[in-house]
Amino acid sequence: MIKEYSDEEVAAQPIGAWSGEAYRLVVGALREALAVEDLTQPHWWTLNHVAGRPGEWTRAALVRRLARYDDLGIDFDAVFDDLIARGWLVERDGLTLTEAGEAGRVRARDRNARVHERMHEGVDRGDFVTTINVLRRMVANLGGDGNLPD
Repeated sequence: MIKEYSDEEVAAQPIGAWSGEAYRLVVGALREALAVEDLTQPHWWTLNHVAGRPGEWTRAALVRRLARYDDLGIDFDAVFDDLIARGWLVERDGLTLTEAGEAGRVRARDRNARVHERMHEGVDRGDFVTTINVLRRMVANLGGDGNLPD
């Protein structure tokens, strides 16, 4: 259980410190869950995008789409090559998951879902929506893209 504070005490808190701490813990937990499958976040992003539009993503288009989320200087071609070497991805005109790739994606999705469930324990849905909308507004106020990813 976490300690309760007055609205004044909470309102005085630095958003950067709390959003940074949340980022480190959330992303760390997700990366830990993916590592069980020997995956990184860029592997996960690739699997999901390709699953959503089989055969439509080229390497270049997928790199353009995913690069904005990369904070580790990822070599996306190495990620694609790794998934191909595993037999999870095939590349013809575009990228497509194999049966093994889809099975791996589903296992990783289930692991990530458990992290999300843990993260949302005790958090009211309305409070979560408000938090995301506040962060979207702050991002937009500072010149970023406050829209939801497509």
